[in-house]
Amino acid sequence: MKRLIERGLMFGNLIEVSSPALVERYNRALLSLTGKRTALVDFHIDISGYSPEIGDELGDQRYLNANGCNRQFILLTTEQKSAPLLNAQFSTSRGILRQFIDDNESQLFALTARDAVAGELFNSVYDVSDPQRLFDIRKITIEADTTEAHLRDADKLADKIARFKSEKDGWWDDVLIADMIGLAKKTGDVTRQPLQLSQPSIPQENFWTAHFGGLYLFRGVDHPAAITAADKNRFRDLPIKYTFDLQDRNQIAKFLDYNDLVEPIVKARGVDGAAILQQKMDFIVVDLAADKGEDLAGATRRDIRKFASRYARDLPEEFHGLAALHRWAEGGGRWPKMNSDHPAYFYSLRSRDHEDRDLVNMLLAELAPKDVRQLFICHKERFYAAYRTWSDAKKTFVAEFLEREYQVDKAGARAALFGAEASMDDDYDQRGDLIEAVGPWGRIGRGRR
Repeated sequence: MKRLIERGLMFGNLIEVSSPALVERYNRALLSLTGKRTALVDFHIDISGYSPEIGDELGDQRYLNANGCNRQFILLTTEQKSAPLLNAQFSTSRGILRQFIDDNESQLFALTARDAVAGELFNSVYDVSDPQRLFDIRKITIEADTTEAHLRDADKLADKIARFKSEKDGWWDDVLIADMIGLAKKTGDVTRQPLQLSQPSIPQENFWTAHFGGLYLFRGVDHPAAITAADKNRFRDLPIKYTFDLQDRNQIAKFLDYNDLVEPIVKARGVDGAAILQQKMDFIVVDLAADKGEDLAGATRRDIRKFASRYARDLPEEFHGLAALHRWAEGGGRWPKMNSDHPAYFYSLRSRDHEDRDLVNMLLAELAPKDVRQLFICHKERFYAAYRTWSDAKKTFVAEFLEREYQVDKAGARAALFGAEASMDDDYDQRGDLIEAVGPWGRIGRGRR
């Protein structure tokens, strides 16, 4: 993993904590949440305040996430909103934390100027050792306060001020006035600068969890289903009509289509579909060349074309399917006939614009693992697991490629691959309308339309 760490592709964008004041604030919050302290004088934290160095020190990489649910967090600065979430057990956790920081940024800025904010993503389920417990997760509620309970004291002070104003003898209540003065010394003037955080309850319908080998749960769609990376026979008793594993390609394809979750890359607006397909083909060639023992250091697209010619007979069906689609996209080939059994099928798709776009792209990355760029962007857990199994030549090529093509402009790369934010209209050009009518591989079940 050294190549990835050196290039900022692993543990990148973490927040450094090195000042004695911040370390002490972190320790107060850590003690209040876990009863533990760190002896480290400097470390790095993610968006939730988790530190891999402290995890090593404590011998517990889940010290802020016991049982893998109800993740706790420590905020020392609002700058944490740009950091990743390490050891994520649920796909929605980082988005919830980012939204919480964005919605309360000015208040959190003021609070973290003098204390750490500690809290929890609370979902009412304390243990997920049984997969059926996942279906009890319906919403996430954020609970947070400073280690010195500024928010709780601010609420108390606000109540006492209301009493002081409303009670007839408030001016002569020495005890009430003394309590107000004592609380105000901690909270400041809450009448002019209220201390209050928006702590919403966020519905959880569709999400991925790392538990049980990786499980996607889609409940908030027209045709619900669970999709597991493990053997589906382990999940026969789930309270949902359909359960698929990654070998059920036809069923997953129909699920995605019936729920209108995906679109062909070659019809997507705002992206160069042919260029994306070409890059996917290059990754497949690199995978084969690495297996053949080729030196991939500094390999250019010309070198990759040479590898493709040299090993043409050994190229897998994924390559040939994408090549046929690429020829059509360039205007020089026949319309390819490709159904969901074809190994290239899921490589040819991306998520439509909808609120679960990242989740669907995550699933597609797992179904098309040779596209290492999409795997890295959309499913880092699977990327890191796959990376450990690669040859040194492939590790070096992929690390250099991601540093050069993705790391320098993450937002631009994501927009080029997956599009900008969701559009409110659904107007496509005539070429897109043709693909919508028959699909790039033929109709697989649009009868309900």
